[in-house]
Amino acid sequence: MIDTEGDCVEWTFSAEPGAVRAARSAVRGRLHDWGLDCLADIAALLVSELVTNALRHATGPIGVRLVRPARLGGVLLVEVSDPIPDFPRERIAAPEDESGRGLQLVAHSSRRWGTRPGGAGKTVWFELAVP
Repeated sequence: MIDTEGDCVEWTFSAEPGAVRAARSAVRGRLHDWGLDCLADIAALLVSELVTNALRHATGPIGVRLVRPARLGGVLLVEVSDPIPDFPRERIAAPEDESGRGLQLVAHSSRRWGTRPGGAGKTVWFELAVP
């Protein structure tokens, strides 16, 4: 874990099933430390979705990063990175589909979201409004 001045924290998780639980717990713990318990449920849910997506497609490490940018007061930035360069696509899942709703959930639950290429893969990010 790298922690800089209380405004940014990041973790790296192995691409194995326990990563989802570990990422959820890390996010909840840090948001509690920052006094942002009001965002813990939604942030943990959305991180779970993105880490699960990364696990389905990646074999390398998965990064999770939380940022409280000073210049953008009232915003929490959450990023999930993996070593696969292909960007995810939001799709409409059919009622009988057992998967395919993660990015829809991110899109509808966050202030805004997006993707960007990384040095060895991609990052999917979303913003949550801090009340």
